[in-house]
Amino acid sequence: MAPKIKVGVIGYGFAAKSFHLPFIRAIPEYEVVAILQRASAPADPASVPKGTHCTVDIPGIKHYRTTEDFFAESGVDIVVVATHTDTHASLAEGALRAGLHVIVDKPFARSTEEADRVIALAREKGLLVTCFQNRRYDGDFKTVRELLAKNALGSLTEAEIHYDFDRAPWLHHMSEKKYTPGDGMAFGLGTHSVDQAYVLFGRPASVTAFYRVHRGPIDSEVEDSFTIILQYGESSSHPKLLVTIKTSVVSPMAQQLKFWIRGTAGSYLKFQQRSTCPQEEQIAHGVQPLDPEFGAEGDSLSGTLTTYEEFDGQLQTFDDKAERWVGKYPTTRGRWMGVYEDLAKAIRGEADLAVRAEEVRDVLRIIELARESSETGTTVHWK
Repeated sequence: MAPKIKVGVIGYGFAAKSFHLPFIRAIPEYEVVAILQRASAPADPASVPKGTHCTVDIPGIKHYRTTEDFFAESGVDIVVVATHTDTHASLAEGALRAGLHVIVDKPFARSTEEADRVIALAREKGLLVTCFQNRRYDGDFKTVRELLAKNALGSLTEAEIHYDFDRAPWLHHMSEKKYTPGDGMAFGLGTHSVDQAYVLFGRPASVTAFYRVHRGPIDSEVEDSFTIILQYGESSSHPKLLVTIKTSVVSPMAQQLKFWIRGTAGSYLKFQQRSTCPQEEQIAHGVQPLDPEFGAEGDSLSGTLTTYEEFDGQLQTFDDKAERWVGKYPTTRGRWMGVYEDLAKAIRGEADLAVRAEEVRDVLRIIELARESSETGTTVHWK
């Protein structure tokens, strides 16, 4: 049996406890051995509630308070960077200089300049660097990829990808008025939805964007809502495609629109109960990744597939009036564990990285071009 991959985590906030550790610890190939948490360990672990400190939640874990000690002594194979955005690139570089593989929470960096620097260092050191793009493993996104792989919709003409919120609970934290790189919802939620567009369709020919501020009377350069329009050209496999990526914090809907994709042979329309994959809500309610129903979505939220020709006789019925085949297409089960399962294969040389840093760098470039477009009121061509 191959030795376990030893994991060290930098940061012990919401991201580490909700999005990383539950999934890493559910995979037998890994062993979490060290955590960097700035707060000192309590003298009596029984005196503080769970969730307060890593030494309370994971007895026996190596606890570090400085990056210098963590990189020098932790003895890990791969580092998980689960900290604030402004530290992502510098901590990734620190891990690489220490001879360690690294996976960085999104956004990968605050700019393409930072991303290029990290990627170059990883190449120089011969180490793996990747990004935690867990929304590639959402059930609804996996369903879209399945339908496109089966050519269910024909040649694509238009796609909408939404990540909207009504009464976003984190909105009151967005108090900044002056923009600095990495701020705003395009670098927040957009690093999920823009990444999904990039995975599906590749680099766009041009970017047109509108950044907006809806959070009350605040006058700010930092957007909480955005519309990014990607146009594709003759070099694309879908030369007539127009892709709209949206986040709005004003979205009073019983169900939030997630995907609306149209092509010459059909369309797919998908709503979500709230704004996110069921896996996030399940983790919040204490459901664990190895539970039998983890990642499953109820049939009531299945997307609607409409095609001119019968695609799946078991799922679709013929609408005589509209002369189309229509049916509910079940959502593939989401599996965020897949991020770390695929990464383990790459570390052991069994497969290439599923999430390449160069791809994530292109996503950051789209977001940069979107801000340029919004500020100048122009369509910006890929460069």
